Amino acid sequence: MDGAIQDKVNIWLNGNYDNETKEAVRRLSPDELVDSFYQNLEFGTGGLRGLMGVGTNRMNKYTVGMATQGFANYLKKTWGDKEIKVAIGHDSRNNSRFFAETVANVFAANGMIVYLFEALRPTPELSFAIRHLGMDAGVMCTASHNPKEYNGYKAYWNDGSQLVPPHDKYVIKEVEAIRSVDDVKWDGGEANIRVMGKEMDDAYLDMVKSLSVCPEVVAAQHDLKVVYTSIHGTGIVLVPEILKRYGFDNVTIVEEQATPDGNFPTVVYPNPEESEAMNIGLQKAKALDADILLGTDPDADRVGIGVKNHKGEWVLMNGNQTAVLAFTYVMESRKNAGLAQPNDMVVSTIVTTDMINEVARQNGLACYNVLTGFKWIAQLIREKEGKENYVVGGEESFGLMIGSGTRDKDAISAVAVLCEMAAVEKQNGKSLFDKLLDLYIKYGFYLESLISITKKGMNGQKEIAEMMEGYRDNPPQTINGSPVVELLDYELQKGKHLATGKEWKIELPKSNVLQFILEDGSKISARPSGTEPKIKFYFSVNTKLGSREEYDAKEKELQGKIDGIIKDMKLK
Repeated sequence: MDGAIQDKVNIWLNGNYDNETKEAVRRLSPDELVDSFYQNLEFGTGGLRGLMGVGTNRMNKYTVGMATQGFANYLKKTWGDKEIKVAIGHDSRNNSRFFAETVANVFAANGMIVYLFEALRPTPELSFAIRHLGMDAGVMCTASHNPKEYNGYKAYWNDGSQLVPPHDKYVIKEVEAIRSVDDVKWDGGEANIRVMGKEMDDAYLDMVKSLSVCPEVVAAQHDLKVVYTSIHGTGIVLVPEILKRYGFDNVTIVEEQATPDGNFPTVVYPNPEESEAMNIGLQKAKALDADILLGTDPDADRVGIGVKNHKGEWVLMNGNQTAVLAFTYVMESRKNAGLAQPNDMVVSTIVTTDMINEVARQNGLACYNVLTGFKWIAQLIREKEGKENYVVGGEESFGLMIGSGTRDKDAISAVAVLCEMAAVEKQNGKSLFDKLLDLYIKYGFYLESLISITKKGMNGQKEIAEMMEGYRDNPPQTINGSPVVELLDYELQKGKHLATGKEWKIELPKSNVLQFILEDGSKISARPSGTEPKIKFYFSVNTKLGSREEYDAKEKELQGKIDGIIKDMKLK
C-alpha cells in the first residue's frame, strides 16, 4: 500500500477516534482501504458530498466535524466578536440526523447560537429560515438525489444562498487547515442549541402561499386530480399541506413512497429525473385518470412532473419542459393580474434551454444566463437588488426558484405553482401538454437531451480532465455535419468564433464548461461534475413548429439530430 495512505490509516487506528470506527477500519479490505483513504473528502464550493463510511474520503462524524470546525473558524474571522447564529437542517437519508446533530454540536461548542430543525425538513425551508431569522450561515445535511450510499453537507451564507466567491474559497482554505480531529471542538455548547419546528413551517408556507396569482381559478378547480410522491423524502412534511392551503382538495399521495426512508426501498435513484423513481406514481396517475403527477427528491428541492400528452398517453416532462412551463406561467399570470413590473427579470443557466430566453424576449423581460447552480442565481439577485425585480429562475436539472423568499431551488413552491398552472389550463379546456405545444408553436420547438458518463475509481477524475483537455486543444470543426461556429470556454472565460478567429471575454466566473455552437443552431455543452467522477453532455436543438399536427414528425426529426450528434462525438 502507498506509504501516504498507510500513514492516514495508522492515524485513524491510533488517534482520538472511537473504537467502533477503529474496528470498522480494521475490517476494510486492502482495496477498500485505498478507496477510503487515498484522498481527503474534498470540501468543494458547495460543501461535502460522498459515500458514507470510515476514512478520510468518506462522509462520517470526523470528516463532517472537521469541515464544520473550518467553517466555524471562517465565520469567527468574518463576524468577529458579534453573536454568530447558524441554522441547521437535514433530509431523510441514513445518518442525516446524526450528521446534523454533529454539525450543531460543533458550532455550539464554538460559542455560536444554533437553530436546529426538530426533525427532517426540505432544503428550501432551511434557506428560508436563514433569511427569516437573520442567520449568519447555515448547513443542510443531504446528498440531494444521489443513491442511498451517499450523504452530503451544503454550506449556506447569510442570504440563504449556498456559498459563492469569495466566501467559498476562504471556507475551503479554513477547512483544509484543520489537520486533525483534535482541532475540532466537539461538545460543551449544548445550551446554545435552539429547536425550530411548526412556527418556521407556518412562516415558510405563508411565503409559498403568497406566490399564488390565481386563487380564484384554484377555487373553481379545487378538485383538480393531483397525484404526489415524495420518493421517501422530506417533501411529505410540507407538500400535502401547501396544496391544501392553496385550495386543492383532491390530492392522492403515493403511499408506497410516502414514508421517509434513507434506504429508498422502491427506487435505485431517488431522483424525479429518473423515470424509474416516478413509475409508481405514474401508474397511480393512470389508474386515477389524474390531471398531473408530481414527485420531489429526498431534500425536496427538485420536482418532476407527469401529464397526459396529445395522444392521451402519460409522459414525464424533462427539466427543460417543466422550466419553460413554470417560467411562462409566472410571466403570463403576473401580466394578466396586473402584477408585472417594467423591471421584472428572470434567470436561467447556460446549460438550460434557450427557449426561456426567447419567451422572455417576446414578453419584454430581461433574461440573464448564469453558471449552473442556484447560488449563481442568488448572487445575481443580490447584484440587481433595488434595480431589477426577480420573479423566477431555474435550470434544466428539475430545479425552480419562484420568488425570492428562498435563495435556493424550491420544489415545495414549484409543486404549488405548477398545480395552479394546471388548474388555469384546465379551466381553459387544456392540459399542461396542450399548453406546451402552444408555446412551441409560438416561440419555437426546442428539444434537449442529456447523457452522463461516469469514470469510477482513482483515475476517474483524471480521465475526465483529459477528455476536457482534448476538446479544448482540438475542438471539432464539424459535429453531425454542421460546422462548429463558436467555442465558449467558461474556464478560460473566452468565446471564440472558429472561422474568423475573433475572441471575446465571457463575463461570468470561471467554470469548467465548454460549449459548441453549431451553424444549424444546435448547442452542445460539456460539464464535469464538481462532486462526482462524472461528465455531463447537454444537447439542444430547435426548429419551427407550424401546428400541433406537425409535432410528432418534428420531434422525431429533432431527436434524430441529437442521436446524430451523440454518434458523431462517439459518446455512446
